[in-house]
Amino acid sequence: MKVKVLNLDGSAAKGDVELNDDVFGIEPRADILHRVVTWQLENRRGIARATRERSEVARTGKKFGRQKGGGTARHGDRRAPIFIGGGKAHGARRREFDVSLNKKVRALGLKMALSSKAQNGLVIVDSLDLKDAKTKGAAAQLAKANWGKVLVIDGSTVNEGFARATRNLVGINVLPAMGANVYDILKHDTLVLTRAAIEQLEARFALPGGAN
Repeated sequence: MKVKVLNLDGSAAKGDVELNDDVFGIEPRADILHRVVTWQLENRRGIARATRERSEVARTGKKFGRQKGGGTARHGDRRAPIFIGGGKAHGARRREFDVSLNKKVRALGLKMALSSKAQNGLVIVDSLDLKDAKTKGAAAQLAKANWGKVLVIDGSTVNEGFARATRNLVGINVLPAMGANVYDILKHDTLVLTRAAIEQLEARFALPGGAN
């Protein structure tokens, strides 16, 4: 699959890029993408700190007062929730969100996400070099392109000048190639890849196990 190279302002640049059909030419499946996105979001969830309930508090279980005649309520032990140091009634329970997903399915999901953008919403640029690495200049160039919400993926490291110039721009997110993931790719209107990012992604899938 050949894709024309563009500039950051959306204008045509010289040359084109040959994309590997095994990575960018797969027919997307909604069920696979849903499984991978669900796996990502579940693993992002924090674990609530469990509280100790009545059966878990280390206090005496001996009945501390008479059943009748004391002029107070009838209590069995000091672990009741109404006492200081007692167990908490209906406290937070520990919940685990460490969901597992086969590596092959995760790799396939990332390929399908890239392929879905290759069908509609993929832009290839030579590099992220800016003449003037300022927020105003970067915003002006990207405004001309009119790509909407953009995810920019660079090579092994992100272009420092571009990352600094766009970090305060709403709707522009930058990741290294190793950080490419299904959720972020699908969440954005346009996926911008540099030549270095394409090389890194295709090499990543060439390794045993694919995407980790």
